[in-house]
Amino acid sequence: MTEAAKSHITEGALNSIFLDPSNLERDYPVPICQVVQIKTLGSQAEGTPERYRLVLSDVQNFVQCMLATQANHVVHDGKLKKGSIVRLKAFQANSVKGKRILIVLDLEVIESLGELEKIGEPVALPEKEEEDVKPANTTIAGGGFYGNKPAEPTRQQQALPSRAAPTSSASHANIYPIEGLSPYAHKWTIKARVTSKSDIKEWNRATTGKLFSVNLLDESGEIKAVSRTVFLINILLFRPVDLEGRKLTLQTGFNEQCDQLYDILQEGSVYYISSPCRVNLAKKQYSNLSNDYELTFDRDTTVEKAEDQESVPQMKFNFTNIASLQDIDKDTTIDILGVLKDVGEVGEIVSKSTSKPYSKRELTLVDQSGYSVKLTIWGKLATSFDTNPESIIAFKGAKVSDFGGRSLSLLSSGSMSLDPDIAEAHQLKGWYDSQGRRETFLAHTGMSAAGAAGGRREETKTVAQVKEEGLGMNEAPDYFNVKATIVYIKQDSFSYPACLSTDCNKKVTDEGDGTWRCEKCNINHPKPEHRYILTLSVSDHTGQMYLNAFDDVGRLVVGKSADEMMELKENDSPAMEKEFENANCTSHYFKCRAKMDTYQDQQRVRYQVMSAIPIDFKAEAHKLAELIKLYNIE
Repeated sequence: MTEAAKSHITEGALNSIFLDPSNLERDYPVPICQVVQIKTLGSQAEGTPERYRLVLSDVQNFVQCMLATQANHVVHDGKLKKGSIVRLKAFQANSVKGKRILIVLDLEVIESLGELEKIGEPVALPEKEEEDVKPANTTIAGGGFYGNKPAEPTRQQQALPSRAAPTSSASHANIYPIEGLSPYAHKWTIKARVTSKSDIKEWNRATTGKLFSVNLLDESGEIKAVSRTVFLINILLFRPVDLEGRKLTLQTGFNEQCDQLYDILQEGSVYYISSPCRVNLAKKQYSNLSNDYELTFDRDTTVEKAEDQESVPQMKFNFTNIASLQDIDKDTTIDILGVLKDVGEVGEIVSKSTSKPYSKRELTLVDQSGYSVKLTIWGKLATSFDTNPESIIAFKGAKVSDFGGRSLSLLSSGSMSLDPDIAEAHQLKGWYDSQGRRETFLAHTGMSAAGAAGGRREETKTVAQVKEEGLGMNEAPDYFNVKATIVYIKQDSFSYPACLSTDCNKKVTDEGDGTWRCEKCNINHPKPEHRYILTLSVSDHTGQMYLNAFDDVGRLVVGKSADEMMELKENDSPAMEKEFENANCTSHYFKCRAKMDTYQDQQRVRYQVMSAIPIDFKAEAHKLAELIKLYNIE
């Protein structure tokens, strides 16, 4: 068996791979070697895949190898073992500090030859001469300091292309997928689409610098650029996209490069990006992408705009519908597609950590699920936003918050696409034009108070079951659904005057001088915004109970805002009473929270409505029909 295996091995192939690559394809079209050692390196960071180091032999020589993560399956499947004979289907020769390393991107195990003891007495390939190794003294070290300050600033400016010159794909025949990039990959070129670009950020403290980031995409995935602090040198960060669908983050260490690349790299365009370019482990706590690596621009990194702009995919989305947000954990990053229902005014908040002001704007989105959600955008996007309501917008990289039930915030690494040319957007537009424009939408009200309730489906109870089971009598709140009909709405005190500040909603007091004061915001407003605080008497076939409902539910139940109802109360009281009467005898599914409360030194259970959905009688009839079938009733 040993002789048979030896006859398959391509002796001299490893030497040709490193020292005679021009004749490799002619002499060794598919190198075959023996695996004489396998070592697991383990995961270098939480969530990153294991890495495997191999030693391959062609009988004459042996060489250290790294198995690319996309080829890990041959180990996981139990096919690749010490002593196996393998065909090298895809690989990349590299030199790290003079040492020969072969990156194995794809291989095939010749299982029929089994696992054998080491064949022959191979010797190590000679190390690369030191003078042939390009010095890497200008890369950013792990501690965040720049290795050596370049002696020739003018050379820095010349090393990075100052224009995005079109280039034919023929000059970039060996395109690397983003997935194949690792710290062990050298002499690579990716072809990627820039799907988003951040603003340039500058700092001038103990260190000085500037940076920006871009997202890159190809058919294989995405990768994010990560900011680095550089000692006395300004840096750039950006994230690109390659043919395989991944995004990459690139960083550059010079102000000139930062300014040049910011002008060169435009959202939506495709570029060739070629090494030298450092590949580092990504800091997952600062990334919303799944790639384990990020890139850092070297002063010699080249960026060229591709003539072919169509072969690389556009933005990839994985949408979550708005109703499903109640099942999504807080701080999760998602993609969302919706109809722009409302655009808030530009506001400003001051960062507690930096004391710097940040512009923000709140948007309201709706979709076919029947729910709405508020999404906050920041910075220049907030100040320059001029999209008309009823437009279709896709957001990539929005963070889920439990503020006000469920809300979203667009991350700095996220992006916005207006009227994207995708099937989901066309379907949403068609639905909104045909029926959605006339619908009333629910909000995820009260979910923050509900805590863990936001991520579970509550059981539907009758009114009698709620009382008999003592829901709300325990220390922790209980959550339930009840299908009931509104019998009466108390009209004597149905709203309160609220603060106009975004995300406040606290009660304001009349100062007597024509202004209303919010103690929380320390602001006087010319008028308040009235918000509902309703007491509903509801009943089903088993009994009656009182529910408390706030503004979002009140708007749904009454069909008008609290401001509109207050105006009717002051000018046309009978019309106000008529509106409340119209809300009576309407049936809903009420999602409720039951909690013990103390009022005037007496304890009682308070039932708060978190959301309400009008009953679809057609759907209810189908449910009853299915239920009847279970009992075999003709």
